[in-house]
Amino acid sequence: MSQEYTTKLQTSTREKLRKFSSLRARELQPGEFWDVVVLTAVDVSQREAYELQIREKVDRKELPLGVHYKVFSDPPGTKIGNGGSTLCALQQLTDIYGKSLSRLRVILIHAGGFSQRLPSASALGKIFTAMPLGDPLYQMLELKLAMYVDFPSQMKPGVLVTCADDIELYSIAENESVRFDKAGFTALAHPSPLSIGTTHGVFVLDSCEKSAYSEMENTSCLRFLHKPSVDKMRDSGAVCKRQSGCFSLSDAEFVYTDSTYYVDFDAAKSLLDLLKELGPLDCEIDAYGDFLQALGPKATIDYTSNTANVTKEESGLVEIRQKIFHLLKGTPLNVILLNNSKFYHIGTTSEYLFHLTQDAVLRSELGLLSCAFSVHMNEGSSGCCVMYSVLDPSCSVGAGSVVEYSRLGAGVSIGGGSIVSSCWVSAGLSVPDGVFMHSLCVNHKQETRCVTVVFGINDDLKRSVEAPAYMEELKLFGFSLAECLSHWGLKNEALRFSGDASSCSLWKACLFPVCSDPQSSFTMSLEMLQAILSGSTFTLPKDTKLMSMQEALQWKNLEEMLKFRKGLYEDITRRKSSN
Repeated sequence: MSQEYTTKLQTSTREKLRKFSSLRARELQPGEFWDVVVLTAVDVSQREAYELQIREKVDRKELPLGVHYKVFSDPPGTKIGNGGSTLCALQQLTDIYGKSLSRLRVILIHAGGFSQRLPSASALGKIFTAMPLGDPLYQMLELKLAMYVDFPSQMKPGVLVTCADDIELYSIAENESVRFDKAGFTALAHPSPLSIGTTHGVFVLDSCEKSAYSEMENTSCLRFLHKPSVDKMRDSGAVCKRQSGCFSLSDAEFVYTDSTYYVDFDAAKSLLDLLKELGPLDCEIDAYGDFLQALGPKATIDYTSNTANVTKEESGLVEIRQKIFHLLKGTPLNVILLNNSKFYHIGTTSEYLFHLTQDAVLRSELGLLSCAFSVHMNEGSSGCCVMYSVLDPSCSVGAGSVVEYSRLGAGVSIGGGSIVSSCWVSAGLSVPDGVFMHSLCVNHKQETRCVTVVFGINDDLKRSVEAPAYMEELKLFGFSLAECLSHWGLKNEALRFSGDASSCSLWKACLFPVCSDPQSSFTMSLEMLQAILSGSTFTLPKDTKLMSMQEALQWKNLEEMLKFRKGLYEDITRRKSSN
């Protein structure tokens, strides 16, 4: 990327952040911002968690005021995917606003899910993940709203659909604006290497031949490919040749990939008709693959029977896709090519650590800090990220580590490449390299208790085996669960897996002690980890109840978790003002 366009991207991004910061805590007039901000949630419990946090954010003046913030949960039962969530959210918006909905500008952020690849976001939600910038501190929600701050004023009434765990940065010429004013669907598109195209949606454009490049172009799309192979991209004419002056990429060939899209209210009405026709949803629908592949003049029905990219194949999916195809066929798919743009995904522990501690490019684009809304950060710690935390001045945090929403006592040391989230760490403790530790408040036997889960940064929490007999195949820090149990003086039969017995995973393994308070909870889980790593034995106190991450979420006590954060907020604010 040439220095000129790198600078333009940085300047443009900082300007959006400045503009959004000026809207925080202000009572806005209609047309200044979104009329409605919608978050989706996977179930009622997650919806309540989101509503509680939104209320607190509004009270603390972290969000623009005078905007309707809504949280809609998926219906109970079968998972319905982000496409199903989109349909249900449109229905709930219609129920609330009736005919006046057709005059509103809505942003719909898909935030449902258990965040198994970034478990520090599981209890309170990915959209409420802390980001090290802004005062008051930004969370992912503010960052999303800031990056799209110019959209509402350039948009016909309709819905912008986006996800909770990605960030799109872009710059355009001063006399241009990203306008969502055409009929049908309008998608943002980013130049990407072909390898990225295989895991995203790819647009087949009317023409890939360009006489000259500008930062932004409006064009129409012939068809949309969902996670295509490189051969498929070539055969479909999706591959563009790099001309001189392409901003974001050095690759000789590239494709345009998807991120966020807009639907006008006529097209949204078609989606609502679809929901009426389908009745209660009983399978996962993809808001990208299943809706966008039906659009454009060259769309074909073939994709409806291709279930290669489906996580769980339900019998009704092909039939539902065919209904979607026939209903949306002929609807235009407009594309806004953002030639000087970047797409960042922050949905896994490794992505989170990389982008917050090592990614110098994103740091300069967003102005990310090493220490944000925290006190007593030791100046000697570099290459780490500390947010919303209180540290004793004698603490050290290793390079590549993130500490968030935590209290660290005197002499605590955190190794490199680790995440410590929502923890209270007693004086003198040392956390090894490459460790994920996260404390949750839970309700247990009518009392508030604490559980600290501990995993290796690269452990696969979703990998499952059919029965406890195969637990050897599940690895914690590279050790089989059977080895771990032996270091804790437990027999294999003592290990319980929560939930559905047909699949056993680290997510469901009841390994973590339930304790009376956050400090003892953190200490005990750390001692269990140290026994595994050092090959020694740690004996659990008699009658210790062990919980899985899945159970801890099921029994989570949100009020107590937010009370812990509120205590940190007051402490940090007081200390900052006395300084």
